[in-house]
Amino acid sequence: MTINEIQDEIVEDFSVFDDWMDKYTYLIEIGNALEGYKDEWRLDQNLIEGCQSRVWLHAELEDGKVVYSADSDAIIVKGIVALLVKALSEQTPDDIINCDLSFIEKIGLKENLSPTRSNGLVSMVKQMRLYAMAFKAKMG
Repeated sequence: MTINEIQDEIVEDFSVFDDWMDKYTYLIEIGNALEGYKDEWRLDQNLIEGCQSRVWLHAELEDGKVVYSADSDAIIVKGIVALLVKALSEQTPDDIINCDLSFIEKIGLKENLSPTRSNGLVSMVKQMRLYAMAFKAKMG
């Protein structure tokens, strides 16, 4: 699936909820379903700077696509990073670098986050794009 197709799916999933308490509950469920983050990746170098809570992000290049793994010690933030992993993982570096993450606005995420969580979201996206740029440079 393309990033845009995944984003459309995320927007559709969130559209069934009318109020933000339900959306937060769903976000927590998404975070709880996030798995695959290995203990050996829980290093300071994998922590995302700019996040108030602890968010770890690991990336690998597999067959020309970036595969992200993430975790957080905060339940809402874990849901947010899970959405980003869903949207961007297993995509090419170019697609990640050039995509417009419109789902963030469409589901109302940005305006329903505290300023610190909103800054953390920006930091997560930035770090994911930096990994993609590094892999693109490595590929030549």
